[in-house]
Amino acid sequence: MSLWRGETPLILASQSSARKMLLASAGLEFKAITADIDERGIQAASKLSDPHDIALLLACEKAKAVSASHPGSYVIGADQTLALGERLFNKPAGRAQAMAQLLDLAGKSHALNSAVAVARDAKIVFEDVSVARMTMRPMTEMELSAYLDAAGDAVTTSVGAYQLEGLGSHLFERIEGDHFTILGLPLLPLLAFLRRERLVAV
Repeated sequence: MSLWRGETPLILASQSSARKMLLASAGLEFKAITADIDERGIQAASKLSDPHDIALLLACEKAKAVSASHPGSYVIGADQTLALGERLFNKPAGRAQAMAQLLDLAGKSHALNSAVAVARDAKIVFEDVSVARMTMRPMTEMELSAYLDAAGDAVTTSVGAYQLEGLGSHLFERIEGDHFTILGLPLLPLLAFLRRERLVAV
Protein backbone atom coordinates (compact mmCIF):
# COMPACT_ATOMS: atom_id res chain seq x y z
CA MET A 1 0.00 0.00 0.00
CA SER A 2 1.39 3.40 -0.97
CA LEU A 3 1.52 6.19 1.59
CA TRP A 4 1.74 8.85 -1.13
CA ARG A 5 -1.18 11.31 -1.01
CA GLY A 6 -0.21 13.83 -3.67
CA GLU A 7 -2.64 14.66 -6.45
CA THR A 8 0.02 13.94 -9.07
CA PRO A 9 2.58 11.11 -9.12
CA LEU A 10 5.76 11.51 -7.12
CA ILE A 11 8.82 11.45 -9.40
CA LEU A 12 12.40 10.47 -8.64
CA ALA A 13 14.82 12.11 -11.08
CA SER A 14 17.19 9.16 -10.93
CA GLN A 15 17.56 5.52 -11.90
CA SER A 16 19.75 4.77 -8.86
CA SER A 17 18.78 1.36 -7.52
CA ALA A 18 19.67 2.42 -3.96
CA ARG A 19 17.49 5.54 -4.10
CA LYS A 20 14.61 3.64 -5.64
CA MET A 21 14.91 1.00 -2.92
CA LEU A 22 14.85 3.63 -0.16
CA LEU A 23 11.70 5.32 -1.46
CA ALA A 24 9.94 2.01 -2.08
CA SER A 25 10.87 0.77 1.40
CA ALA A 26 9.34 3.95 2.84
CA GLY A 27 6.04 3.04 1.21
CA LEU A 28 6.11 5.73 -1.45
CA GLU A 29 4.80 5.00 -4.93
CA PHE A 30 6.79 6.92 -7.53
CA LYS A 31 8.01 7.06 -11.11
CA ALA A 32 11.75 7.10 -11.86
CA ILE A 33 12.79 9.37 -14.72
CA THR A 34 16.41 10.06 -15.61
CA ALA A 35 17.44 13.72 -15.51
CA ASP A 36 19.11 14.52 -18.84
CA ILE A 37 21.69 17.06 -17.69
CA ASP A 38 25.43 17.52 -18.22
CA GLU A 39 26.58 17.14 -14.63
CA ARG A 40 30.27 17.81 -15.20
CA GLY A 41 29.48 20.74 -17.49
CA ILE A 42 27.14 22.30 -14.91
CA GLN A 43 29.73 21.77 -12.19
CA ALA A 44 32.49 23.38 -14.27
CA ALA A 45 30.33 26.36 -15.24
CA SER A 46 29.31 26.96 -11.62
CA LYS A 47 32.94 27.51 -10.50
CA LEU A 48 31.97 25.86 -7.20
CA SER A 49 34.65 23.95 -5.31
CA ASP A 50 32.92 23.02 -2.05
CA PRO A 51 31.65 19.38 -2.25
CA HIS A 52 28.56 20.32 -0.19
CA ASP A 53 27.61 23.09 -2.64
CA ILE A 54 28.30 20.95 -5.72
CA ALA A 55 26.09 18.10 -4.47
CA LEU A 56 23.26 20.54 -3.74
CA LEU A 57 23.60 22.30 -7.10
CA LEU A 58 23.39 19.03 -9.04
CA ALA A 59 20.47 17.72 -6.97
CA CYS A 60 18.56 20.95 -7.68
CA GLU A 61 19.39 20.89 -11.39
CA LYS A 62 18.21 17.28 -11.73
CA ALA A 63 14.94 18.01 -9.94
CA LYS A 64 14.26 21.16 -12.00
CA ALA A 65 15.11 19.48 -15.31
CA VAL A 66 12.55 16.71 -14.84
CA SER A 67 10.02 18.99 -13.16
CA ALA A 68 9.95 21.30 -16.18
CA SER A 69 8.22 18.62 -18.25
CA HIS A 70 5.93 17.31 -15.48
CA PRO A 71 3.84 20.27 -14.27
CA GLY A 72 2.26 19.94 -10.86
CA SER A 73 4.35 16.95 -9.83
CA TYR A 74 6.79 16.87 -6.94
CA VAL A 75 10.17 15.79 -8.33
CA ILE A 76 13.01 14.53 -6.15
CA GLY A 77 16.57 15.21 -7.29
CA ALA A 78 19.59 13.78 -5.48
CA ASP A 79 23.35 13.88 -5.81
CA GLN A 80 26.35 12.76 -3.82
CA THR A 81 29.95 13.93 -3.74
CA LEU A 82 32.97 12.27 -2.17
CA ALA A 83 35.74 14.43 -0.77
CA LEU A 84 39.11 13.34 0.57
CA GLY A 85 40.28 16.56 2.17
CA GLU A 86 39.98 19.12 -0.63
CA ARG A 87 40.10 16.52 -3.41
CA LEU A 88 36.78 15.72 -5.09
CA PHE A 89 36.20 12.24 -6.55
CA ASN A 90 33.96 11.29 -9.50
CA LYS A 91 32.70 7.87 -10.57
CA PRO A 92 35.62 5.78 -11.87
CA ALA A 93 35.70 5.28 -15.64
CA GLY A 94 36.92 1.70 -15.35
CA ARG A 95 38.79 -0.83 -13.24
CA ALA A 96 42.14 0.97 -13.36
CA GLN A 97 40.61 4.22 -12.16
CA ALA A 98 38.62 2.34 -9.51
CA MET A 99 41.84 0.79 -8.19
CA ALA A 100 43.54 4.20 -8.13
CA GLN A 101 40.66 5.70 -6.15
CA LEU A 102 40.60 2.84 -3.65
CA LEU A 103 44.36 3.03 -3.12
CA ASP A 104 44.00 6.75 -2.37
CA LEU A 105 41.11 6.15 0.05
CA ALA A 106 42.52 3.10 1.88
CA GLY A 107 43.44 3.80 5.49
CA LYS A 108 41.92 7.30 5.41
CA SER A 109 38.65 9.04 6.26
CA HIS A 110 36.57 10.73 3.57
CA ALA A 111 33.29 12.63 3.52
CA LEU A 112 30.15 11.77 1.59
CA ASN A 113 27.92 14.80 0.95
CA SER A 114 24.42 13.64 0.03
CA ALA A 115 22.01 16.27 -1.26
CA VAL A 116 18.29 16.05 -1.93
CA ALA A 117 16.08 18.68 -3.56
CA VAL A 118 12.40 18.73 -4.42
CA ALA A 119 11.09 20.78 -7.32
CA ARG A 120 7.57 21.61 -8.41
CA ASP A 121 6.88 23.44 -11.67
CA ALA A 122 10.66 23.82 -12.12
CA LYS A 123 11.06 25.68 -8.81
CA ILE A 124 12.92 24.27 -5.78
CA VAL A 125 10.58 23.92 -2.79
CA PHE A 126 12.88 21.91 -0.50
CA GLU A 127 16.59 21.15 -0.21
CA ASP A 128 18.89 19.46 2.28
CA VAL A 129 22.47 18.18 2.47
CA SER A 130 23.60 15.51 4.93
CA VAL A 131 27.18 14.38 5.53
CA ALA A 132 28.63 10.99 6.46
CA ARG A 133 32.27 10.34 7.36
CA MET A 134 33.68 7.05 6.12
CA THR A 135 36.94 5.49 7.33
CA MET A 136 38.33 2.83 5.04
CA ARG A 137 40.61 0.19 6.52
CA PRO A 138 44.20 -0.05 5.31
CA MET A 139 44.30 -2.44 2.36
CA THR A 140 46.95 -3.82 0.03
CA GLU A 141 46.71 -3.69 -3.74
CA MET A 142 46.22 -7.48 -3.72
CA GLU A 143 43.26 -7.19 -1.34
CA LEU A 144 41.72 -4.43 -3.40
CA SER A 145 42.21 -6.45 -6.57
CA ALA A 146 40.28 -9.33 -5.00
CA TYR A 147 37.49 -6.92 -4.08
CA LEU A 148 37.36 -5.50 -7.61
CA ASP A 149 37.25 -9.03 -9.07
CA ALA A 150 34.27 -9.88 -6.86
CA ALA A 151 32.41 -6.57 -7.29
CA GLY A 152 32.76 -6.43 -11.09
CA ASP A 153 31.40 -3.57 -13.17
CA ALA A 154 29.24 -2.31 -10.28
CA VAL A 155 32.24 -0.37 -8.97
CA THR A 156 31.97 2.09 -11.88
CA THR A 157 28.42 3.11 -10.92
CA SER A 158 29.35 4.72 -7.59
CA VAL A 159 31.78 7.43 -6.62
CA GLY A 160 34.68 5.95 -4.67
CA ALA A 161 34.22 2.57 -6.41
CA TYR A 162 32.11 1.05 -3.64
CA GLN A 163 28.52 0.38 -2.67
CA LEU A 164 28.11 0.02 1.06
CA GLU A 165 24.92 -1.98 0.65
CA GLY A 166 26.94 -4.62 -1.20
CA LEU A 167 30.51 -5.86 -1.16
CA GLY A 168 31.76 -2.39 -0.34
CA SER A 169 30.97 -3.08 3.32
CA HIS A 170 34.20 -5.12 3.47
CA LEU A 171 36.29 -1.99 2.86
CA PHE A 172 35.43 -0.06 6.01
CA GLU A 173 36.41 -0.04 9.65
CA ARG A 174 34.30 2.90 10.86
CA ILE A 175 31.30 4.91 9.64
CA GLU A 176 29.81 8.10 11.11
CA GLY A 177 26.46 9.07 9.61
CA ASP A 178 23.10 7.56 8.83
CA HIS A 179 22.49 4.73 6.39
CA PHE A 180 20.30 6.84 4.09
CA THR A 181 22.95 9.52 3.64
CA ILE A 182 25.54 6.90 2.75
CA LEU A 183 23.23 5.38 0.13
CA GLY A 184 22.77 8.81 -1.48
CA LEU A 185 19.35 10.04 -0.32
CA PRO A 186 18.84 11.93 2.98
CA LEU A 187 15.53 10.21 3.58
CA LEU A 188 14.56 11.53 7.02
CA PRO A 189 14.66 15.25 6.08
CA LEU A 190 12.83 14.40 2.83
CA LEU A 191 10.06 12.55 4.67
CA ALA A 192 9.73 15.41 7.16
CA PHE A 193 9.16 17.82 4.26
CA LEU A 194 6.55 15.53 2.69
CA ARG A 195 4.72 15.31 6.02
CA ARG A 196 4.70 19.10 6.41
CA GLU A 197 3.14 19.36 2.97
CA ARG A 198 0.60 16.64 3.87
CA LEU A 199 1.81 14.51 0.98
CA VAL A 200 2.16 11.27 2.96
CA ALA A 201 -0.32 9.38 5.08
CA VAL A 202 1.80 9.03 8.24
